[in-house]
Amino acid sequence: MSTQSVENHRHRVVIIGSGFGGLFGARHLAHADVDVTLISKTSTHLFQPLLYQVATGILSVGEIAPATRLVLRKQKNAQVLLGEVIDIDLERKTVTHELLNLKTVTPFDSLIVATGAQQSYFGNDQFATYAPGMKTIDDALELRGRILGAFEGAELATSQEMRDRLLTFVVIGAGPTGVELAGQIAELADRTLEGTFTNIDPRDARVILIEGAGAVLGPMGPKLGGKAKRRLEKMGVEIQLNALVTNVDAHGVTVKDSDGTVRRIESSCKVWSAGVQASPLGKMLAERSDGTQVDRAGRVIVEPDLTIKGHPNVFVVGDLMSVPDVPGQAQGAIQGATYAAKAIKAGLKGHQPQERKPFKYFNKGSMATVSRFSAVCQIGKLEFGGFIAWLAWLGLHLYYLVGYRSRIITVIQWFVTFLGRSRGQMAATEQWVFARLALEMVNEDQQEADELAGALGAPPASDGRAPGKSASDLRAG
Repeated sequence: MSTQSVENHRHRVVIIGSGFGGLFGARHLAHADVDVTLISKTSTHLFQPLLYQVATGILSVGEIAPATRLVLRKQKNAQVLLGEVIDIDLERKTVTHELLNLKTVTPFDSLIVATGAQQSYFGNDQFATYAPGMKTIDDALELRGRILGAFEGAELATSQEMRDRLLTFVVIGAGPTGVELAGQIAELADRTLEGTFTNIDPRDARVILIEGAGAVLGPMGPKLGGKAKRRLEKMGVEIQLNALVTNVDAHGVTVKDSDGTVRRIESSCKVWSAGVQASPLGKMLAERSDGTQVDRAGRVIVEPDLTIKGHPNVFVVGDLMSVPDVPGQAQGAIQGATYAAKAIKAGLKGHQPQERKPFKYFNKGSMATVSRFSAVCQIGKLEFGGFIAWLAWLGLHLYYLVGYRSRIITVIQWFVTFLGRSRGQMAATEQWVFARLALEMVNEDQQEADELAGALGAPPASDGRAPGKSASDLRAG
């Protein structure tokens, strides 16, 4: 185990997570008299809202996930460390993270925890084997392989039953991700793949969007949800509301309707976008802070200044924080991280924690794209949809992409995709589909896991714990 040097006695800020909260927190401390250490289990800053476009062949990984080290290269007071945080000692003010079998302890004076959320299967984690979520690069690439592989399999199918199962795509959850993904699968089948097969017509693909509640895009209200629903139905997407998925297996899903009817949908390609749960670090912080609690989703119920009880130097931001009326969106993470950075800088000038004004969230609105030329947008009391909303959606997402190169290439890819019929990222491999399951099997075998870690340059495990999870995190980019 190594320990980061403590010779430099400038105020030390450790940031956990390289998402919007982590990256914006680090950037807002660029000119402060502090040393910033950003620790993340992935090597990139992932723009999650555009993951579905990676999954459906519109954008490449590089456009939405630049390397964090390159993003912060010019920030002289920032250091980036790769690894998964396994311990936070609030009394000793240290963070321990692990990369394969290498453990590193990093001291802090202030801590910003911005580890976000992961997919929730509501206690049915076995569903993940057959219905990947949409939270990581691995998820998007695996899903791209599953989608394109389904069409390839249908081309070779020897029976109509098999062909129908392969050409049925089920998206579970009608939030923004589910709506956007269902729309793009439908457009992929109807436009991009039209005329590219001999034995099948891709336009025969059946796209089903299943939602346990009674509305599409429920949080955006009935007007915008209705607009999105009608647009999807016009594209041929089947929308099934008040339907609960009770089982997922290799060949389909089992659905229970509101009247108690149980039915079966045969489908080879399923996607889960029905819920999220907070990072496990939220529970760790709550357990080690006297009086701090987490909500049902595992998010930390923070103090008005986004800190945890008894530790005014420990901030929780982004999807990991539980603050009334603050949605789990990029804006909440950005504003929370900015608030925390300003509080740290104020502390350097002598301001006491009790002088902090409570965090106030400014709702800049929400939006979701349904298809090319169509989106829905909510800004305060203003609600609108269609082409203007779609342009607003494009502009906002371009603004928050990191780097001019990413923005330029994204504009070109969008131009080609939305005005034409082709897509620039249609490559897929079997490894993308099966690597996750293969690694899970490796993780179950200690010897194989040690051999994998050794092949990547790590020493043997000293605590008997398989390093496979960390190895998998390296794949996540």
